Amino acid sequence: MDLTFLIASVAKIILLTFMVILPMVAYSVVAERRLSAIIQDRVGPNRVGIPATLFGAKKDWHIFGMGGLLQPMADGIKFLLKEDFTPAHVKKFYYWIAPALTMVPALLTCAVLPFGSELNFSFFGLEQPIKAVIADLSVGPLYTFAIASLGVYGIVLAGWSSNSKYPFLGGVRSSSQMISYELSLGLAIVPVLMIYGNLNLSEMAQYQDQNGWLLLPLWGKISIGKLLLTIPMAISFVIFTVAMFAETNRLPFDLPECETELVAGYHTEYSSMKFALFFLGEYAAMIIGSGLAVTLFLGGWSIPFAPALGLDYKPGATPLWLGLLHIGTFFGKVIGFILFFIVIRWSLPRFRYDQLMKLGWFVMFEVALLNVILTAGIMWACNALGWL
Repeated sequence: MDLTFLIASVAKIILLTFMVILPMVAYSVVAERRLSAIIQDRVGPNRVGIPATLFGAKKDWHIFGMGGLLQPMADGIKFLLKEDFTPAHVKKFYYWIAPALTMVPALLTCAVLPFGSELNFSFFGLEQPIKAVIADLSVGPLYTFAIASLGVYGIVLAGWSSNSKYPFLGGVRSSSQMISYELSLGLAIVPVLMIYGNLNLSEMAQYQDQNGWLLLPLWGKISIGKLLLTIPMAISFVIFTVAMFAETNRLPFDLPECETELVAGYHTEYSSMKFALFFLGEYAAMIIGSGLAVTLFLGGWSIPFAPALGLDYKPGATPLWLGLLHIGTFFGKVIGFILFFIVIRWSLPRFRYDQLMKLGWFVMFEVALLNVILTAGIMWACNALGWL
């Protein structure tokens, strides 16, 4: 194995996991609490942090102030210092392993997400292009779904091993919800894969950089076929987004931990760092899901209106500054999608469980299946007529 490749891979794992994903998880919590406070017209966390008055402000800012920026650190210390209590009636081995089974799959799925184009570094006078992806697999979406689907085992085991009625109901709800919406989630990306013609997420991002997002053509590359294919792509995007909300147990699909019915659902019996792992796992899954949606539908790392701005991507000849700009663009889109997650939480009421299941089986599944047929029909007709 090439030593440069090994060093780059280890560096990407450390940087992406410990300096990007985990900090994003921590500050997604702060962003959610701040936005929730704004929407509900109340004060969010604004004490744990650096007072804005130290920087010359006449008074400390409230909702958008410096106070509250260190809230994740305070929460982490609180979880570490709380008593790690294990109830006597639980099945201990499964009770202890469940939080890890929830957190680990969420982190593993980030390995195939291309968070940038490439970075050109100089090693001993030689230009060395390094792809901004940990593992550039040719089956990226399949790997992502295979690993992400393992997260439900942690939730189900947590509910079952707690030996308590409310957690058990939460675990059962989660398993049926995951199965129902994973079908729609998988079918939603089939039209995308048919159009792109491969399963490599990096190549999908490059394709969108050259042809436009959601297949909305760039100027000079407009064709009737591409315009028609925007219809199934838009349908796939809506189905994928709704199913992703259900897969990550976010409102209005948070039935597995519905506090008005189940106290806290599957993690009712958990405290200290075990509870924190469930919490972190949910936000990590939300970030990875947002990254996958950005990669498949919203251009990945490609910059909006790049040709007009003179920022065309050329494989193997990307300046370092442009590669860094691509990385910033990708994470900017992910942050925007996370803010969308948060706003939806306070915009829609929670479904009843029968409504959730009917939506998954009687609406989402059928529409996703018909969308595959629609995509195949449009591609066949456009190829026959030479419109692509």
